[in-house]
Amino acid sequence: MTFPTFFSRSALVVALAFLAACSKPTPPAEPVRAVKVITVASDSIRSGAEYSAEVRPRVESRLGFRVSGKLLRRMVDVGQHVRAGEALAQLDAQDFKLSVDAARAQLAAALANRDLAGADFKRFKDLRDQNFISAAELERREVTLKSAQSQVEQAQAQLAGQSNQSGYTTLLADAAGVVTSVDAEPGQVLAAGTPVVRIAQDGARDVVFAVPEDKVVKIKLGSAVTVRAWASQAVAQAKVREISASADPVTRTFTVKAALASADAWPLGSTVVAVAQALDRSGPVFVKLPTSALQHDGNTAAVWLVERASMTVRLQPIALATADGNEVVVASGLQPGMEVVVAGVHVLSPGQKVTIYQEKASLAASPSQSVSVPAVN
Repeated sequence: MTFPTFFSRSALVVALAFLAACSKPTPPAEPVRAVKVITVASDSIRSGAEYSAEVRPRVESRLGFRVSGKLLRRMVDVGQHVRAGEALAQLDAQDFKLSVDAARAQLAAALANRDLAGADFKRFKDLRDQNFISAAELERREVTLKSAQSQVEQAQAQLAGQSNQSGYTTLLADAAGVVTSVDAEPGQVLAAGTPVVRIAQDGARDVVFAVPEDKVVKIKLGSAVTVRAWASQAVAQAKVREISASADPVTRTFTVKAALASADAWPLGSTVVAVAQALDRSGPVFVKLPTSALQHDGNTAAVWLVERASMTVRLQPIALATADGNEVVVASGLQPGMEVVVAGVHVLSPGQKVTIYQEKASLAASPSQSVSVPAVN
């Protein structure tokens, strides 16, 4: 082997090694990303005014004695259910009993005078039949008898009145219901008509709420009201039956009363939410997504959609309508059934391979979740 030939081959090997060292290495395969997705579902969006309301009885009576006196005892307490005619409280009836006894004695005296006048009239009538007395004398005896009869009737009326007064010393429930307030205690001297207890009568219930004056003009009698309980998931329908004619002097709001269709499941005093149908504004179908699903590119917004066939992602432009807390309302660009990535959007690229992330505690569950539009109130 000659020296030049050996040198040429060595130079060729060195050149090939140099070229191999300067060439770009083969890029590594792009990693498969795990992403969280939700399945798009749509619903109508609702927007309207909600008012805090209270369930009240249709009829609530403040009961008091019809006569004055000292309250001896009260037989009921707040929250107790009473029947119609049940005794609620008792006044000191001693003075009324004495008045009844006096009226009874007056009646007895009037009866005695009437009997005496009747006997005299009979005797003088016999004498007149025999012409022993004049007709004028008989007429005087007849007038005396009629006067005695009138005194008897007057005494009977007085006795009945005093008996009623004595009976009024016991306060009775005029209807079945629940005691909601106690306004007097034993030992108090009460005037006639002073409230002692307040009773919410059994039966129909109302939902009462206050509406600003700029909204009350839109509410009409008979319009529907949706009632939702705060303490439970119960929902009921009611109809407006009364609208206050004047505003409250302090709050400047108008009181609206809506009659509940069924009062059995609504305890008195329950706090509820009232949504008047006249103030409800329903919109077209929208989709709501968490803000973590958005991918902003300049002035446009987009989301990543998962293609199940190839398990890749693609960017889908969308139009936003409004925001609602940590969610956005999508006006267009999505259809029900599409799977939207809601976590890991910042590391994705078009056509990238992905897998569906599953929670460790629920590996057996479905890899995707459905999201629907809750009502926006």
